[in-house]
Amino acid sequence: MRNTTKSKLNEITLQDAINFLNNLVPNPSSGLPQDLFLYISRTTPMVNVDLLIKDENNRTLLSWREDSYAGAGWHIPGGIVRFKETFEDRILKVMESEIGHIFEYDDVPLTINQIICRHNSRGHFISILYKCYLSSTFAPQNKGSSVNTRGYLKWHSSCPEDLIKVHEIYKKYI
Repeated sequence: MRNTTKSKLNEITLQDAINFLNNLVPNPSSGLPQDLFLYISRTTPMVNVDLLIKDENNRTLLSWREDSYAGAGWHIPGGIVRFKETFEDRILKVMESEIGHIFEYDDVPLTINQIICRHNSRGHFISILYKCYLSSTFAPQNKGSSVNTRGYLKWHSSCPEDLIKVHEIYKKYI
């Protein structure tokens, strides 16, 4: 009898929590509150697209990143796919938000990788790499920021030594 009562209490508590979250985030396609996102990323793998952006001289456009999860260094621009969002939509949103420009890309992914990090939050990814094409005449705006500032864009003729660790799987493509 005691186990049944405890089970029902847990079910009610869990259902109350689910109802609260449904009210808090009525449209998860538009994103999640940071704390909720971090909780979910501790309990399930995240699917993300990464954009290998090349020009006709085979240079790669990389962005500077600095955070407590990946550390500091150059990385391939990318983003986590939202609920009911297509890969194409996420690719276009990454182009707009991180590069500020829409450009061509291959529909078929170059590679798919599983990334498992030591930390718990944002610690497990299914990363889909798409090859993209941007003219060498493209000059990143960088909006007054300087090298080693989050989001700073720079063309690279070879793989930089300070590539973030989780993107070392992409060295052969850079």
